[in-house]
Amino acid sequence: MSAHDVVITGIGLVSSLGEGTDAHWQKLTAAGAEPVVDSSRYAPYSIHPLPEIDWGLQIAKRGDQRQMETWQRLGTYTAGLALDDAGIKADEALCATMDMVVAAGGGERDETVDNAILAASESRNDRDVLLNEKLTTELRPTLFLAQLSNLLAGNISIVHKVTGSSRTFMGEEGAGVSAVETAAARIRSGQSTHMLVGGAFQTEHSDMLLGYELGGYLHRGPWKPVWQRDGSEGGGVVSGSGAAFLVLESREHAKARGRHIYAQLGPVISGRARRRKEDLAEVVSAMLEKTALLDGPLLTMSGASGAHAATKAEKAAFEKNAALAARAFGTLTGHMKEAQFPFAVALAALAIDRKAGYPAFDATVEKPFEGIPHTVLATAVGYHYFEGMALVAAAD
Repeated sequence: MSAHDVVITGIGLVSSLGEGTDAHWQKLTAAGAEPVVDSSRYAPYSIHPLPEIDWGLQIAKRGDQRQMETWQRLGTYTAGLALDDAGIKADEALCATMDMVVAAGGGERDETVDNAILAASESRNDRDVLLNEKLTTELRPTLFLAQLSNLLAGNISIVHKVTGSSRTFMGEEGAGVSAVETAAARIRSGQSTHMLVGGAFQTEHSDMLLGYELGGYLHRGPWKPVWQRDGSEGGGVVSGSGAAFLVLESREHAKARGRHIYAQLGPVISGRARRRKEDLAEVVSAMLEKTALLDGPLLTMSGASGAHAATKAEKAAFEKNAALAARAFGTLTGHMKEAQFPFAVALAALAIDRKAGYPAFDATVEKPFEGIPHTVLATAVGYHYFEGMALVAAAD
């Protein structure tokens, strides 16, 4: 036990299941929990949509809300939940000295401008002139055809006054892994005492689905649990809108504030296998060995996306270790891209804090887990690239 141990003192969660830790715990531990799925809006693809959210609860100024697209509002709102949970949001001094790492995508594109450019190009040959005309007259203040990736961190700073250092990582699941890994490393090294880390993903936007489908990753046809998706019905990914933010602190800093500690964040391991040349299942197995797995049963919160090659490899690695009781939470939340790994870590911390495991989300594949989880593994094997995992343990 060290003063620089990394502990989790605040959790903010939003997904199709609801918002907040209590709502997610109740839904995820209920017997026969059912996902919230919309299979009609973007048919033949299914999504897990956002619940109704009163943005004003965390973003008080309507002007701030209006200048954000849903992705930014979602991340800023969820960051506020985490800050509230940690008892930091109302403390200006703590917010002013708080560092932040955000996992972000490219933001939602301005589809109206995209479509206007495409429509005009059908009747004009001077497309270079046309493009300049549209870019100088139609763009929003972001000066881009999509939101700038670091605008989420910027809006969190503006709305919640988190004004320490700020970093933004891009790169899908890998961004979430790197964000948590970097935040934890800063606290362990003594560079930071308290940090806000997390990400958000808004899938209810056709350009977000287009990115998946261009690579052939989206699942088509009737919804199925993550482990049961195969190549007969598309690419296997069912995405979901959601966000996860964590407040990480050094043990010394958290104790000095007298804050409740959910769990301790142990080693965070990341990698990027050359998937055309390496056996991904072996790579994941090697990463599992590096986490110093326990001999007894180990609850595992898997961020598996359903993408066939990646999910098959992760499942094969789990099956080599009989102690692992995996839970693919994406079955109930959908795949949340940059937010997937922070979400897995958050669910692991909740299980430790509540002293109970999660029932199988897919009883045909997932092993039962009995007893109190003292250590939980969180994983994210990217649907296309990047792998990461972390051990989350009881803090005492």
